[in-house]
Amino acid sequence: MTPLATPTLTELDGQVATPSYDRRRVRTGIVHLGVGGFHRSHQAMYLDRLMSSGQALDWGICGVGVLPADRGMAEVMAAQDCLFTLVVKHPDGSLDARVVGSIVDYLYAPDDPDAVVERMADPATRIVSLTVTEGGYNASAVTGEFDGSHPGVVHDLQPGAALRTSFGLVVEALVRRRDRGVPPFTVVSCDNIPHNGDLARSSYAAFAALRDPELGEWVRREVPFPNSMVDRITPATTDADRAELADRFGVEDRWPVVCEPWTQWVLEDSFACGRPPLEDAGVQLVDDVVPYELMKLRLLNAGHQVLAQTGRLAGLRYVHEACGDPLFQGLLRGYLDEEATPTLAPVPGIDLDAYKADLVGRFSSPAIADTLDRIRAEASDRIPQFLLPVLRANLASGGEIRRSVAVLAAWARSAEGADDDGRPLQLVDSRADALAARARSEDPLAFVADRELFGDLVDDERFARTYRETLESLRVRGTRATLERLT
Repeated sequence: MTPLATPTLTELDGQVATPSYDRRRVRTGIVHLGVGGFHRSHQAMYLDRLMSSGQALDWGICGVGVLPADRGMAEVMAAQDCLFTLVVKHPDGSLDARVVGSIVDYLYAPDDPDAVVERMADPATRIVSLTVTEGGYNASAVTGEFDGSHPGVVHDLQPGAALRTSFGLVVEALVRRRDRGVPPFTVVSCDNIPHNGDLARSSYAAFAALRDPELGEWVRREVPFPNSMVDRITPATTDADRAELADRFGVEDRWPVVCEPWTQWVLEDSFACGRPPLEDAGVQLVDDVVPYELMKLRLLNAGHQVLAQTGRLAGLRYVHEACGDPLFQGLLRGYLDEEATPTLAPVPGIDLDAYKADLVGRFSSPAIADTLDRIRAEASDRIPQFLLPVLRANLASGGEIRRSVAVLAAWARSAEGADDDGRPLQLVDSRADALAARARSEDPLAFVADRELFGDLVDDERFARTYRETLESLRVRGTRATLERLT
């Protein structure tokens, strides 16, 4: 067994690809906030691919952990010299293992927030990228308004505060650059949110405006926030993944990353201080990301919710298990074809029928073993972004809504705390208590009457009638019988 670290790279099994470049020559050009599995399977992989071709050695990544929960990642990064193994799991069960070396430093903000600010304020840092989750932008899912009353925001606005939030850290770094005559860096959101760059601009400028209205206008005007679409299914790493890596390749990695073969990154080409030649690594640089992001959010991300909310209620546990069941696959295909696709404009260079067929294949791969619980987590951040725009568009056009409504009703039913057979279902959500209380109300519309999540949706008579009928059917007949009647 070989522990992963710089001195042991030459000792690894020959089947494991290792960095072909000299990591001692790599200099930081990107600071990334929120180093989780997805960043390491996606953005870090693209930079590693570039470096392996002899390019972008001045675009190394300095990872940053912002939350107390990131301490574990900080410890692993320190122990492994920021190296990690990326394991691509193919549907036939074969594995490709590769050590990624593009992350060359890691800072843990709770221990030293000023060090993080100074790293971003350094002129060598030209991009600050983000994977802070859908809820990390502190904005209303309905209005998009920034929540200035959030405790972390209130804390970071105090003079001399030890900064706790990404807003405080990034804006302070921008202020120092401005004061020192250094141009602003580009902020690249890599989160699954419609118009993620626009939302990031709105949120960070709103925070800056709470410090100083003129500063808010400067951030909004001078700092580039390109939109992007990112895609790669990356389930949470398990002990079984660690054991498989050790058994198959002899690598002892405390936090490897597993993912599917598919990867896509579509990025708006708008940068202040240059960028790596990402197109040479397979990134699509475009003028308009919107058609691509809507395709991905409304088909893949919302499709995930279709399987997760209904499948978990029926007692299923894995994405491939649900997608392999004819009933749930039929629900998914019906949603994709009859509800989501009619809301999409043509996507340049993409055959939507082929894309949807690929999606079903990706969801059906048992090699990934992605859990429905992972997909269901924090649904109050995800469903308003992924599914509700499809539902609203079809309500406006008179289109099909039954499957979208069934997802919402299944979400409400599972928020009651048990599946169809009475087994406990945990609700992992920042709004869990409020969701559970509404789900258990005697008013069948209480769950969707939460206007902070659903806006005025409950006021639509067609929606309210369909939702009420579907929720009653789920309670009386169960998920399978309800879906059989629906499909």
